[in-house]
Amino acid sequence: MSTHTVTASPAETCAPGRAARELGLKRSELDLAARLGRIRTVPDEGGGGRRIPCAEIDRLSAEPGFPEALRESVRTVGTREAAELMEVAPTRFTRFARAGLVVPVTFYLNRYRAVVWRYLADELRAFAAAPEHAGLLHGPTPQTLRGPLAAGLDLRARNWRGRHLGFLLRQAEDPWQRAGALASLLDPAHITEVVPDPYERAHLGRFRSAPPGHGTPGSPAALLAERIATADDPDEIAWLRADLTHALAEARDERPAPRLTTAATAAPALAPPAASPTAPPGERPPERGRLRLLGWLRRGGT
Repeated sequence: MSTHTVTASPAETCAPGRAARELGLKRSELDLAARLGRIRTVPDEGGGGRRIPCAEIDRLSAEPGFPEALRESVRTVGTREAAELMEVAPTRFTRFARAGLVVPVTFYLNRYRAVVWRYLADELRAFAAAPEHAGLLHGPTPQTLRGPLAAGLDLRARNWRGRHLGFLLRQAEDPWQRAGALASLLDPAHITEVVPDPYERAHLGRFRSAPPGHGTPGSPAALLAERIATADDPDEIAWLRADLTHALAEARDERPAPRLTTAATAAPALAPPAASPTAPPGERPPERGRLRLLGWLRRGGT
């Protein structure tokens, strides 16, 4: 944690569950609003995650149209609802999403482990209302899009990762946390190449965020979510690696990664065995002589 991190006491903040109730939101809606930067959060001084300042709840409660306007601002829709909202066929909307014209804000896996992308209703309404998009909505798909789409272009996962990275960077409060946010989207093999020092790599791992939870760790659903959250496009990987290199340089300047000292890593020298006391000539060592005397008495000696 940076020494400049500002934390608030529990009396000045609310736990996410309580904040969601006071704002009239579901917990998932509150989390999404926080990721989008629409609800300010602060670190818990006890290290228990993020909390919502009470002043932030008061601010949102005083806005016009509360709570309906706040709830609508984080409403998400799937492909069918999105197509209805934009008054296009679902197949056309899917082409928009694959081409990157609309960006998913979240996703989940259905019971068949198929990825279901969700989009912000507010953003779709704004897209449909823009005059420059009238041809896209009601005319033929431009040739510049038809070719890449026919070749299998699908930018939904990459665009979601870009959005997710923005959320991670907004919460980062020092260079190591920013580097950890970038590393969260890279495969461990790429991280090893960019960060060959094992001490730096271990320290960086403390700030990497796990993929969004979908199923128990190691389950097929969790592995699929991890694959979605890991960059796979060469250009995307190159960009992340370059940014990670730059972020690490800033992190080293501010606070080098902790290392074990030479004294701590060196094996302690073995102490020589204690020498047995040497008895003067003609005398036995006291302990040995006492043991022999006890044995003689047990045998009935007088």
